[in-house]
Amino acid sequence: MENEREARNVEELLHKNKVLIPGIPKNCLLMQVRRGSTITLLLKYALNKFPDSKSVIWTGVGTSVGKAITCAEIMKKEYKNSLHQITKICYQKVDESCRDPLSLALDESNVKRKIPMILIYLSSEKLKEQELGYQAPGEVKIYKGPNKSNILNNHNRNRNNKQNKTLKYDERNGNM
Repeated sequence: MENEREARNVEELLHKNKVLIPGIPKNCLLMQVRRGSTITLLLKYALNKFPDSKSVIWTGVGTSVGKAITCAEIMKKEYKNSLHQITKICYQKVDESCRDPLSLALDESNVKRKIPMILIYLSSEKLKEQELGYQAPGEVKIYKGPNKSNILNNHNRNRNNKQNKTLKYDERNGNM
């Protein structure tokens, strides 16, 4: 406790006009997911506003990236996978300043960091398919893992190949 430093983060605020996705309508809903945000409250608000705006941008920075993805996926499921999606991954600049509270000097150490950020743009209207990160609406096939019979067949085939190679090697040396 005695050696702790006081730290402050100054994050750059995100505005719709700074988003890396072209052609975003003015009435697009911007949902900034934070570390302390509650998924149910975020979704309740977004699902209420979405019919008017017809588009939403989910953003998450650092530890809230996973939560933003969850919100976007639940929203897509609510709309029966009929939404177009563009996903962008970038960094957000954060100025972090630290000061030792026990020190009489007013020295602060400043660190500029880049924290991972995700932007997920969902729209009920068609988007540019050529845009990097575009995902068309449709049924998502859930991956359930490899087929067990294929794994066993491959394993047996590999084992038989190894035995054949050993046999050929022994024949060349005159041994059986």
